[in-house]
Amino acid sequence: MDTRYYPLINKALQFFHLKESALNPEHSFTKPFITIAREPGSGGAPIAEAVAQKLGFELIDEQIIDQIASSTKRRKEIIKAVDEKNRSKIEDIVHSVLNVEYIDDSAYVSELIKVVLAYAYQGKCVILGRGANFITPFGKGLHVNITAPYKVRVQRAIDYEGHNLAKAKEVIAKVEKERREFVKQYFKKDPKKVNSYDLTINTTYFDFKQSRDIIIEAFQRKFETINRK
Repeated sequence: MDTRYYPLINKALQFFHLKESALNPEHSFTKPFITIAREPGSGGAPIAEAVAQKLGFELIDEQIIDQIASSTKRRKEIIKAVDEKNRSKIEDIVHSVLNVEYIDDSAYVSELIKVVLAYAYQGKCVILGRGANFITPFGKGLHVNITAPYKVRVQRAIDYEGHNLAKAKEVIAKVEKERREFVKQYFKKDPKKVNSYDLTINTTYFDFKQSRDIIIEAFQRKFETINRK
């Protein structure tokens, strides 16, 4: 990731901490990007990968964890343990006392915002999860939500992850709650609101290839002027 973007990104951080910023993101971001939010079991991750591959974009997922681990000088496993999870101050205090490598939530979220914005500023990337649609300027990217009915998602956890019914329900409920509360706690947004996205795809009747093509068509239409250059 190109560190020359950091002065711009540091200005953007003021928006999240102070609710005001000298940065005007609508004029600063010139290359479009895609963010993909997903419900567990909806197929969001493989769809994001398929979109990135078809467009020749970079898929941004594990890189976020790697970058935060590097900048905070923590092991990757430590960052992975708190990734996309909400926390309380009491939890932070307890964990920081018991584990000197623990990263508090403000440090994690600050680095997360910095990393996501830097990748978005570079453009030509697909950013998976982490509330990226709430971090980045809405008009400068295509923001997608991948969903499916609860029963469909549970069945996929059984079919593709090898869980029994009880375990599948437990995993789906846990991950869904963690992601929802993470966005609510740190970005003060409701990820269930339909106007948080340009496009929502229910994958019950669309396979990965069809979903990929729908997203690419929407991306090209939203940024047809840029794509003609």
